[in-house]
Amino acid sequence: MKQNDVVLVEGARTAFTRFCGSFREITATDLGALTAKEAIKRSEINAEEVDQVFFGNVMQSSTDAHVLARHVGLKAGVSIPTPCLTINRLCGSGLESIVQAARLIQIGESQVALAGGAENLSQVPHVIRGARWGLGLGQTGAEDWLWESFYDSYGDCTMAVTAENLAKQYELSREEVDQHACLSHGRALAAMEKGYFKEEIVPVTVKKRKGNVTVDTDEHPRNTTLEELAKLDARFVENGVVTAGNASGINDGAAAAILTSSHYAEKRGLKPLARLVSYAVVGVDPKVMGIGPVPAIQQALKNAGMKIEDLDLIEINEAFSAQYIACQKELGFDPEIGNVNGGAVALGHPLAASGTRITLSLLKELKRRGKKYGVSSLCIGGGQGIAAIWERV
Repeated sequence: MKQNDVVLVEGARTAFTRFCGSFREITATDLGALTAKEAIKRSEINAEEVDQVFFGNVMQSSTDAHVLARHVGLKAGVSIPTPCLTINRLCGSGLESIVQAARLIQIGESQVALAGGAENLSQVPHVIRGARWGLGLGQTGAEDWLWESFYDSYGDCTMAVTAENLAKQYELSREEVDQHACLSHGRALAAMEKGYFKEEIVPVTVKKRKGNVTVDTDEHPRNTTLEELAKLDARFVENGVVTAGNASGINDGAAAAILTSSHYAEKRGLKPLARLVSYAVVGVDPKVMGIGPVPAIQQALKNAGMKIEDLDLIEINEAFSAQYIACQKELGFDPEIGNVNGGAVALGHPLAASGTRITLSLLKELKRRGKKYGVSSLCIGGGQGIAAIWERV
């Protein structure tokens, strides 16, 4: 490796909990700090060695969210002079934080960076527009800020409709989409039984009325069937395919990772999981935002001088089953190497945390299988895609 190559040393995530579930009283900042501390610990470095912090957050659901990255860094023990930046590239924020860290390492402005993302969607508030300058008699209507955020005003459609648009374009049937959702849950449950996610998750202690509870297991995966999924209504388009059962969950959670230069890792005797080979961020039509991983992966492959056939494992965030299938069909990869331990339809999608989570899951699985190359990628609301190619070291 070259001295300025970027390596991901280690990382950690929380369990991803249900909407209004176990983490509903814990801010995204505190969830992020817990994973940051654990990522530092697992990387076998000191917090004082971190010289940059990049942390993603999409829905600023707590009063301190505007300083989330700074507070995550300080609570994790990084030194006062260390600069921190909160990232918002929507669903791609957790991977964007890794890319931003990598860029500074590549040009020599950083040696050790903390990257990640955190989200508490349960705490997203309702808002009363116009209350600051007065409301008329009876005008007290509250807006569900979370629900409204799923609508793209430029594309004039909801995120679910973008998946419906892809389903129509790629001629996907309701049964095909539900089959994928069932597969995602099945793979996630199998991985849980094998203890794979225990390697990623840092337990979180939650205070309850009857005492403390340790949360160390993803709450969203369920033992569902095609018959159960078929009973759910397609609520977004008449005779459509997108349902609550084949869309990603609305969840809470965080994930973090430590990145260094290869020179620093060698000097410190660190044992990285992988080298960052290349990355790409692209734009696509907002009405089909879910196809974003396709051109992003293609560009990242081009940057690396590689082909899709060179990849041993592929992780594409499952915003919707229809969206994932469209990406798989367009890229033409073997379904057996994609999201092998389930995806966001089963595990959930705490927006800014997902990019870091799928990257950690990918690298752990490359190591587990003794494989070499993989890609982590996400679609992004508003019409973008992001991807990063990794080489196990």
